[in-house]
Amino acid sequence: MLPAEIIKKIRQIEIRTSRIVSDVFAGQYKSVFKGHGMEFHEVREYVPGDDVRAIDWNVTARLGHPFIKKYIEERELSVMLLVDMSGSQHFGSGAQFKQDLAAELAGVLAFAAIQSNDRIGLILFTDEVEHFIPPRKGTRHVLRVIRDTLHYKPRGKKTDIAKALAYLNRVTTRKCVAFLISDFQDTDYIKPLAAAARRHDLIAVRLRDRREAEWPAAGLVELEDAETGERILVDTSDRRVQERLRQRSDEVAAARARDLRGAGVDLIELETNTPYVQQLIRFFRARERRVAS
Repeated sequence: MLPAEIIKKIRQIEIRTSRIVSDVFAGQYKSVFKGHGMEFHEVREYVPGDDVRAIDWNVTARLGHPFIKKYIEERELSVMLLVDMSGSQHFGSGAQFKQDLAAELAGVLAFAAIQSNDRIGLILFTDEVEHFIPPRKGTRHVLRVIRDTLHYKPRGKKTDIAKALAYLNRVTTRKCVAFLISDFQDTDYIKPLAAAARRHDLIAVRLRDRREAEWPAAGLVELEDAETGERILVDTSDRRVQERLRQRSDEVAAARARDLRGAGVDLIELETNTPYVQQLIRFFRARERRVAS
């Protein structure tokens, strides 16, 4: 039995994300993410101007005048959400943790997928793949994706993106659209990421919180790494310490963005403290322009 608080959160996410998809993303999603190819639709009579390469010679010979094959885009896709559930996801200095933002984003992407008649699947991972939901359709399935992303209790605390990508390649036999949702506090994942991007349409979504780069002046504070358990004592009131933290955070963010784009992966950066809708709109519009060009 789910706690009442989780049920309430799921309901709130369902209402909010379905409205966002209906108002903003449905058309853009469909135009940005294409199907696997073309599938046969029907045969019709040839009219001047049609491509002669499309003539169906068997039907033409049988009926005595030319007919052509008509094809339509094979629209249906599988969309996989790979969501980082490591210890650092249970952090947030505002109204939500990174895990809450991940669950809401999963809801937006899942509702967009099913509105386009696509299937949605889920992989939850830490330093192991902990939970897998095969791609399916339907509102009840989307609610399960949201529920599991929000409520799942992971066994591990560390992050292994390479293992999650290897698992994706094992469970998907065809090209899919894959959203990798993480804060990317990991190493040695760029080569596996580049390999997965050659096989799938892979989009990285990096989650951040401003307190990871800006500490309040609270004096001496003991900080604990949520993934390794390592602890350090820091004077948060020291301006030099604060400046080094901001500088280091900016350097890490720039390096990760450079590595991800170098691997051929699109990148969306979202913050727990900032509304995410405009960032998603910018991403979809940029992709739409690129697809059209």
